[in-house]
Amino acid sequence: MPELLTDFPKISCPFIRQTFAVNKEQFKELGSKFGLRAPEVYLVVNRVNPGYEWVFEDSETIAVEKLNGTNIKLKTEKVRLVALQNRKNVLDPLQIIGGKNFIIEGIFRSIGKGYVKPDGEQAGECIGPKLQGNPYKLDFHEWYPFEKAIGDLRYKSFHEHERTFDNWSSWFKDWLHSRYYQKIASKKGIDDKVFAEGVVFYNLKRKAENQTWMAKLRRDMFDWFYEGIEIYNYEKQGRPETEDQEKFD
Repeated sequence: MPELLTDFPKISCPFIRQTFAVNKEQFKELGSKFGLRAPEVYLVVNRVNPGYEWVFEDSETIAVEKLNGTNIKLKTEKVRLVALQNRKNVLDPLQIIGGKNFIIEGIFRSIGKGYVKPDGEQAGECIGPKLQGNPYKLDFHEWYPFEKAIGDLRYKSFHEHERTFDNWSSWFKDWLHSRYYQKIASKKGIDDKVFAEGVVFYNLKRKAENQTWMAKLRRDMFDWFYEGIEIYNYEKQGRPETEDQEKFD
């Protein structure tokens, strides 16, 4: 039986989030465009999620592009791929017919690039034509390790700006361009940009101290993302999130 690897840890938002109702007629018209499953949206409000003050206050915190694909974890032993998993779904790397062979394609492309270590577990994001609408305009699939993203997809100007709700809302709306795609466009010599899905905040010092060290923030957590849909009773200040809101995370 294939080995079951540990699941990906839940990464919370540094802001409190709340559920808000939206116009039902506009939901019928535009809901699928924005990936809504019900006439409601789950948005950030201008209050810090308790326990995530470090995202705003700690100078060791960095911001890294959150790639938009699917989470894949793998395990190698003595340069052999021995386990592969899409969240809790165990994948058979030898199932080349009828399986998710585009994920296998992404893994082997990354092996050729030297992204896969000869021993140990690694987690990353598989991106490409068959995933999330292919926002990076790729004609291939690729598995990108989170560890590599921390080094290569970091927003270096993050420390130059005040860490506030309004600043980040403006940044995400107009300026949060994909660093991954910028590297592709640069190699092709084209002046083209696409928006990143969002950001993962990392604090490696806190990781070493066994404290909470990751948080996430996406563009679709802000009200302006849902252009053309009226959102009822939305304010930037809100109440703490509740258990039943976890289903939208």
